[in-house]
Amino acid sequence: MGSLIQDLTVELGSERVRSGPSELSLYRKDASNMEGSTAVVCLPETTAEVQSCVRIANRHGVAFVPRGSGTGLSGGAVPLDGAVVIATTRMDQILSVDQLNRLAWVQPGLLNLDLSNRLQHLGLHFAPDPSSQQTCSIGGNVANNAGGPHCLADGVTASHILAVQVVLPDGTVTTLAGEEPEPVGYDLRGCFVGSEGMLGVATAVCVRLTQNPPGVMTMLLDFASVEDGAETVSGIIAAGMVPAAVEMMDQLCLQAVEAYIHADLPVDSAAALLVEVVGLPHGLAADVDRIVAIAHEHNVKTVRVAQNEDERALLWKGRKSAFGAIARIKPNYYLHDTVVPRTKLPEVLAKIYEIADRYELQVLNVFHAGDGNLHPLLVYDAREPGTIERVRLAGEEIVRVSVEAGGVLSGEHGIGLEKRDYMPLMFSEIDLAAQRSLRCAFDPLGVANPGKVLPSPASCGDIHSVPEGVWI
Repeated sequence: MGSLIQDLTVELGSERVRSGPSELSLYRKDASNMEGSTAVVCLPETTAEVQSCVRIANRHGVAFVPRGSGTGLSGGAVPLDGAVVIATTRMDQILSVDQLNRLAWVQPGLLNLDLSNRLQHLGLHFAPDPSSQQTCSIGGNVANNAGGPHCLADGVTASHILAVQVVLPDGTVTTLAGEEPEPVGYDLRGCFVGSEGMLGVATAVCVRLTQNPPGVMTMLLDFASVEDGAETVSGIIAAGMVPAAVEMMDQLCLQAVEAYIHADLPVDSAAALLVEVVGLPHGLAADVDRIVAIAHEHNVKTVRVAQNEDERALLWKGRKSAFGAIARIKPNYYLHDTVVPRTKLPEVLAKIYEIADRYELQVLNVFHAGDGNLHPLLVYDAREPGTIERVRLAGEEIVRVSVEAGGVLSGEHGIGLEKRDYMPLMFSEIDLAAQRSLRCAFDPLGVANPGKVLPSPASCGDIHSVPEGVWI
């Protein structure tokens, strides 16, 4: 291992090759509840340096794991078996902007919100907006096909990526797709987006930019029952409306967030919907009136329409700070990311509350209600004996209930280690074999982020030496 570190140090310099115990401890985990092991962390700044890191790892017969900001929640960036971590956080520049064609080339370490902030003067933004957008990177968004509250109308990351420059697992540099709207040939860009680091390392990304809306109105609707809130969501969509965002927070979430941001949230209500509409100013009031009318059909308690940008920003701060605010309830949480049909939201939510009660756990629900993307948070204290096992069992039941309702394993967080062994719940062996074949076409030796997503070893040498991951 010393010669591996020595070769990487010759290429990058000692300041950008980290192998100290404290640094390795930080990079052996992401924002999930799992951790692995790494031998060395590399911090390249250019495509050529990433290429060198991959080639050196190959030469030493060591796997590598691409890593962005480490905000992933499924264990996708957790290194296994001492793999080399290639962290792209220093590759954080906007390379070019084409305002006329509304696209930009950026490096993968650029933070999501930084991109939109730096385009504000042009009246443009990057539409995918995960709750972690202040800290998550564009490369991580690409790896996991990230979503966000405003992806209901605009689509998730895949809809906003035109091309990706990639260092393939053998060290070859290539560009998948291009700036033209419909590239000729197979959609290899589409294969790469959401591939969770198993097909190579993104070193530059061509993103599609979206014009800022001319007008925005944001409202908060609260209800005496979760069912009324969920049925309001279905009613809005059934009426032919697709708002920019429809988010739901349950009572426990409202209470935690209110204690943090003091926004006069309806903490006595069972649930609240945060609904945002965008468009021409003269049409927004009509949209709000229609949504409010639908909410009244489902027993809305109160309606609050943000009166200015400060109030709107405060409401969104509450939604996007929800995960951090739960520390006021318990020090740890386990966050899931299943998707169910909108019409099944009341049924599945009721089952989630029942599961949490049965395992003597508290559950906090805050999620993208418009597209049925659930985010139940099981909050707990890992210091209490037996709690972690109850949390794991409850989490597995939540996944199974969601899939049985016609849902899917993940909406935006990815499969990673967390849901890898649940893949057979959704996919047949034929389906999984096709996915392995695609992975092997890019990575025949299985050296790029091995052990993730696919539930059994593939013929290209993908060996699962840590089948469950290690919870922390």
